[in-house]
Amino acid sequence: MISSENIMPLIQSLIWLLAGVGVFIVGMNFLSEALEKSAGNGMKRLLEKISNNRFSGVGIGAGVTAIIQSSSATSVMVIGLVNAGVMTLMQATPIIMGANIGTTITGVLVALKNDFFDMAMYILAFAGVMMGFAKKEKIKLAGSLCCGLGLIFVGLEVMSSEQAFGNPLVEEMFIGIFEKVNFPLLLILIGVIFTALIQSSSAATGVVITMVGTGVLPLDLALFIILGANIGTCVTALLAAMGANANSKRVALIHFTFNLIGTVVFSAIIWIFKDQVVDLLTSAFPATDKMSLQMRVSLFHVIFNVTTTVLLLPFVKHLVKYSCTVIKDKTVSAESFSFKFVDDRLISTPPVALMQVKKEIDYMVSLVEENIKLSFISMDDGSDEYGEKIAKNEAIIDFTNSELTKYLIKLSANVEVSDEKQIGSYFHVLNDLERIGDHAENFYEIGVEMSNKSISFSDLAQADINNMRDTVIMMFDISKDAFENSHKERLASLTELEQNVDNMKKDLIANHFNRLAEGNCSVDVSPYYSSVVVGLERVADHLVNVGYSIVNPTGSQKINA
Repeated sequence: MISSENIMPLIQSLIWLLAGVGVFIVGMNFLSEALEKSAGNGMKRLLEKISNNRFSGVGIGAGVTAIIQSSSATSVMVIGLVNAGVMTLMQATPIIMGANIGTTITGVLVALKNDFFDMAMYILAFAGVMMGFAKKEKIKLAGSLCCGLGLIFVGLEVMSSEQAFGNPLVEEMFIGIFEKVNFPLLLILIGVIFTALIQSSSAATGVVITMVGTGVLPLDLALFIILGANIGTCVTALLAAMGANANSKRVALIHFTFNLIGTVVFSAIIWIFKDQVVDLLTSAFPATDKMSLQMRVSLFHVIFNVTTTVLLLPFVKHLVKYSCTVIKDKTVSAESFSFKFVDDRLISTPPVALMQVKKEIDYMVSLVEENIKLSFISMDDGSDEYGEKIAKNEAIIDFTNSELTKYLIKLSANVEVSDEKQIGSYFHVLNDLERIGDHAENFYEIGVEMSNKSISFSDLAQADINNMRDTVIMMFDISKDAFENSHKERLASLTELEQNVDNMKKDLIANHFNRLAEGNCSVDVSPYYSSVVVGLERVADHLVNVGYSIVNPTGSQKINA
């Protein structure tokens, strides 16, 4: 029993313990965020290699999670990619399984804790803080990484010190608690709740490993808490899926189901064969020192995740089918718009987010191109056949311009200096594409209005316009190729064609006034003719801006009109 005079020292020790847990979690967050930023391009390359091969999917999931030290972050990123339509459920499921394997790295690192290792980590933490004062972003990032890694072990040392778990009063209290709270399902629930609160299974596992190492938590009870932690980590993914599309919710459900099945299977095994399981782990690390005690828990964590993945990997299709049965597709209103590739959940991984922004702009380019070509057809025959399609495309173009601009503003706060120029170029490209879309809509309206008034251009005027339009279409192909594929060698021809369009504008306007003076052209078509010629010249200017954005991200080549 804890006497009344020991209450205050016990409270002080518990505060010390909470401080250690807090430092540990802060270190985990520092490390995870720094690794996400520094390894962003590596993750981008990994994600670009996504295929339907479930084994490579597991490898990618394990690799990404081992890099960023957070299965929750990987799960949220996968949900974002599925929500953006970049990844299918069949591709996402093995990655989620692999993420569970990758997250065991943290437990292994914690279990390797010793005095020499601790001293090195303390020095690393101090060095990281000092590096944070540097001017170069890369040095600051490296500092955050060092500081985060160091703080993890500072937190662990605080937790295991004489003021915390090492205090006999705290040890006595926890031993008393676990003597009463030893029912497996209750221990699993403790693991679920604790992990859900701190939203990190790695941090929860680290705390459990430390408790086992200090002797306040028996190994057989710790195993059930570890199982609960694997369910608790799904809370982050479930929260991330709220408000997302059906497929994203299915990914979160698959993640939860995967860990739940694994927990049920292992709980039954440990419940029935508890002594044998403990003996097996003990035989793997027979010594009684602190590191061996901790390695037993870490080994179990690895075995659980690897075994569960091996058991369920053959049933990926069944898990996907199950998720589709539970979560039905909802009918989306035709008037509602959403991104095809971009998702807010990807902002935490800027390189991946920028990759998706590029795809979204590429899609916007295709809509603008379609509207330009349809508007030219409408100018030729005066038909309103494509009016609905042009209007719908224009609405999506306007939506993309507005919402993607807001997204880029949010994203700009998280990117490195090297990526800021790219974001700046995207702002300009969005504006230019939106203006081209407006001109396309104007061309369509000119064609329909002239048809309604039963007026048309003379054959010579129409031939001049067709020639100018053909040049603009050629420019569109070059500008699109330059932007989408970074073909800088085509920019010279783009500039040359734009100069031709400028000359055409002067010649066409002069020719038109000559025809008016000679009575070969109607005054009624004059406003429409001028609008078309001027509009085409401005479209050409915007196309030059789009093409040159790959080499001049800080501004446009031509003045926007």
